[in-house]
Amino acid sequence: MPKITKAILTGGGRATRLRPITATINKHLIPLANRPMIFHAIDRVVEAGITEIFINTNPGDTDLARVIGDGGHWGNVKIKFFEQVGGPQGVAHVVKQAQEFIGDDPFLFYLSDNIIIGSIKDLLAEFSRGSHDCLLTLSSVPNANQFGVPIFDDNHTLVDVWEKPVNPPNNFAVTGIYLYGPKVFFEAFKNIEKSARGEYEISSIHSYLLKNNYRVGYKEITGWWKDTGQARDLISANKLLMDQMTPESFMINGMVEPCAEISGAVHVGGGTTVRHDVKIIGPVIIGENCVLENCIIGPYATIGSGTVVKNAGISNSIILNNCQIDCPLKIVESICGEKAIVSKRRDDQTYRLLLGEQTVIEL
Repeated sequence: MPKITKAILTGGGRATRLRPITATINKHLIPLANRPMIFHAIDRVVEAGITEIFINTNPGDTDLARVIGDGGHWGNVKIKFFEQVGGPQGVAHVVKQAQEFIGDDPFLFYLSDNIIIGSIKDLLAEFSRGSHDCLLTLSSVPNANQFGVPIFDDNHTLVDVWEKPVNPPNNFAVTGIYLYGPKVFFEAFKNIEKSARGEYEISSIHSYLLKNNYRVGYKEITGWWKDTGQARDLISANKLLMDQMTPESFMINGMVEPCAEISGAVHVGGGTTVRHDVKIIGPVIIGENCVLENCIIGPYATIGSGTVVKNAGISNSIILNNCQIDCPLKIVESICGEKAIVSKRRDDQTYRLLLGEQTVIEL
């Protein structure tokens, strides 16, 4: 099998489970460890030897292209974007839309909202040895009914994949990392139909291949894997990614006043001011041009650029750019969208709320 050098990454979708955050920002641009989520997916595929990347976007969306660029940030890599014509019609439809870019070459398909800890080099190497038409990756999960589930016979041979079964026969999920040989995906796509929910399911592709004697293999991901479909998943991924960062990634580039307490791995971006009455407990990442005053930050907090934090405590949370937090609250396991304002009224007994759709508040 020729070496895989092409990859399709997802950049579209509605991400309704993450509203209201995703009402104003593409899910794949939500920062994890203060970098857009999709950057971590690009890192993984580039490290595995991919040199051409094709990313789908929602119709009219230009934010991904603006933030990601043409691939120069990752060296000798070319990145192209394509609109998912007709809007979201399922994961398999994303791949079909990229057929003109893939041609007859083998390729990797990576759901960019899947976060893994570890390399995928071994997956591509195994596939390139030529024993599979398709290679799936599996992970043990507590909620298999929310994923595609592999079906095995009595000899533990993979025989089918069921999409979100009500009563899964095992606790494995097919993760969002797939490898395909030349032409096999597009042959399968011609023979599947939309599911009851009106989408071309990726599980239907794999079911077709298995039932038509294609060589479909699987490999279990033994490291950490997370599908970031809900807010708590983003917070878990943020924590795990921060733990994987090297010491060189944490630098004090801003101004830290004398008497401020900083411990552990802490990054302070350029133009940021940390006042004398601030305590930071790493790992913590503070973006550029922030102001921190009379607050406790960390552990496991990321603060976006341009954000002001006063009189609060923040830990295990993701704060996006240009937020204003000025109140005596301890904020934990939270996500604040861009330009969010959290402030204290003069009357301690009342609250003023201006909330978007599907906002969650626990007081």
